[in-house]
Parts: sequence; C-alpha cells; structure tokens
Amino acid sequence: QVQLVESGGGLVQAGDSLRLSCEASGLSFSDYNMAWFRQVPGKEREIVAAIDWSGVHTQYEVSVNGRFFISRDNGKNTVYLQMNSLKPEDTAVYYCAADSNWGQMVAGVNDYWGQGTQVSVSS
Repeated sequence: QVQLVESGGGLVQAGDSLRLSCEASGLSFSDYNMAWFRQVPGKEREIVAAIDWSGVHTQYEVSVNGRFFISRDNGKNTVYLQMNSLKPEDTAVYYCAADSNWGQMVAGVNDYWGQGTQVSVSS
C-alpha cells in the first residue's frame, strides 16, 4: 500500500538542470525523514541528500553540495531534488527513500524505497 512514485529523470547535457519529484502515499508523510540515493554500476549506493520530517534540517553529499537542493512539501506528500550544473559523473539511478529513523535512513536501511529513476548526463 505504501508507495513512492518518482518522476523527472532523463537525459541531459552537462550544465543542465533537472528536478526530481517523489510523491508518497500510504504513510503519514510528515512523520518520515526523506532522502535521495544514487547508484552506478560497480559502485556502492550512496546517499545524495537528506531532509528531516519538518524540512528544517538537510544534509548533502560533498560532490553535490552547492549544486543539488532537497526540499519537501508536506501538503503534497512530495520530496524534491533540484539538480543544477549537472556533470557526467552525476549519471546514476536515483532512488527516493523514507524512514522514521534518521540514522537508519542515511545508512541506507530504509522502511520504503522508490523504484528508481535514471539520470544521464552527457558531456
């Protein structure tokens, strides 16, 4: 019944921007911390950005800090990832995740996951 539906991925050129969306249903959205992860072949899944249940606290992976911005709209049960100045090395499958426990979430152990959406950046 719980579902995280992602959208906004695609193929773009270096320097372009994308906005990923993840709409949640079947859970009390405002009770959950949310995060975006990404994974490329041959590499471990890594956390990209995280936001607490209230939207006050955020955290970013070093390589995206200053370029990516996470936000949420609890009225729409949606979390966003604004991706600016995209680089080829940002190419990955991006996953939306939710967990009521911050530590578990950033460790990659989440209650719920989205299906993943492909982001491809060409040079």
